[in-house]
Amino acid sequence: MAEHANVYPLRREPRREREPQPEPRPQEPLWREVLGRRLRLLRQEQQETLSETAARAGISPQYLSEIERGRKEPSSEMIAALAGALGTTLIDLTEQVAIDLRRHVTLAPRAVRTPPGRTRPGRTRPGDILALAA
Repeated sequence: MAEHANVYPLRREPRREREPQPEPRPQEPLWREVLGRRLRLLRQEQQETLSETAARAGISPQYLSEIERGRKEPSSEMIAALAGALGTTLIDLTEQVAIDLRRHVTLAPRAVRTPPGRTRPGRTRPGDILALAA
């Protein structure tokens, strides 16, 4: 028959008052991912295929697909060529990407934190000294 052991905290070191930690910021998406989504949206609004837009920009459809999926980081010249092929300017495209980034950060859920001085049930804290009782 298996024996079970219980672990009991014996004492705790005095708690040091910690400065409140700022809440961690939500992880921001990569610029290339947001750019890719924006380029795809512009292309789809014009009801164009990858091949049509890629031909006007002077790139392969495969490369455009990778840019739209956020897999490739295009050069500034490539971004300008794609903006022109989609009938927009580099400035307008950059502004749209910045707006998308801001929207993502403001809509991201906040991390759930345990209030200071409280622990989750069954959790030990640094400084706890534990004893094993058989």
